[in-house]
Amino acid sequence: MHTKTIAYQGVKGAYSHLSCTNVFPESQYIDCESFHKAMSQTEKGDADFAMIPVENSTAGRVEEIYRLIPKMQLHIIGEHFEPIKHCLLGLKDSKLQDIKYVSSHPQALAQCQSNITKLNLEAIAKFDTAGAAQDLKNIKDKAHGAIASSLAAQLYDLNILDDNFGDLQGNTTRFLILSKEKKEPDFNEADKYITSLVFEVRDIPSSLYKALGGFATNSVNLVKLESYSLPGTMKATQFHIEIDGHTSERRLQLALEELQFFAKDIKQLGVYKRDEYRDTMKTFIK
Repeated sequence: MHTKTIAYQGVKGAYSHLSCTNVFPESQYIDCESFHKAMSQTEKGDADFAMIPVENSTAGRVEEIYRLIPKMQLHIIGEHFEPIKHCLLGLKDSKLQDIKYVSSHPQALAQCQSNITKLNLEAIAKFDTAGAAQDLKNIKDKAHGAIASSLAAQLYDLNILDDNFGDLQGNTTRFLILSKEKKEPDFNEADKYITSLVFEVRDIPSSLYKALGGFATNSVNLVKLESYSLPGTMKATQFHIEIDGHTSERRLQLALEELQFFAKDIKQLGVYKRDEYRDTMKTFIK
């Protein structure tokens, strides 16, 4: 049986790596230095899938991803919401009172700022969370700690001094699962789906309003609308939308037909099952 390979950005122990292990257990994981490299590995067929973060409930969207996906020959085949639980890590023989310096990615440091201040620690910015954990293992100084995942603690043989070091509860990252092959699930009325696509509007008055009007008149819910200026121009704008529904549904078909009158360069990015985590959230991640 073929063992699935999953590409992600970061070093071993990153939250993207943790997401891979949760969604694709007993698979092989390829760590890449950039999002583009992880996606290219998948596009070339060197990896079966890419696990790519697109937004975080605290830090917001990862804008680079929304610009990369339309340029590449990849399809969105799924989504995954990963709770981000920051851990304060130390060397195996260290205690909480030994820590004077703490290293991590700037976003992780910001998300733990209250606890860092409470312990009077000096924050040191690193390229990523798991990299900070990896560096800590090599420093071998009990005065230094790192903020990273529990997986990083396991991989680098570190001590978890606090397994809930983040300031906010409910910190969550949404990941997209990308594949070279188009894998749309068959429509089942018992399931919920998301359809993702990008488009540009035509150069006519009220074009965006008219382009989206078909979704309203056909009772189709939009769960996301993002806009981006295209490279090299301040005039042309590309829109990324995510829709509640499957393209096999007649109401969505009618809405997409109307979109074609007022939009151009429409590209469907994927149709995939809506993650059940969405229904547990009080407010959707913006």
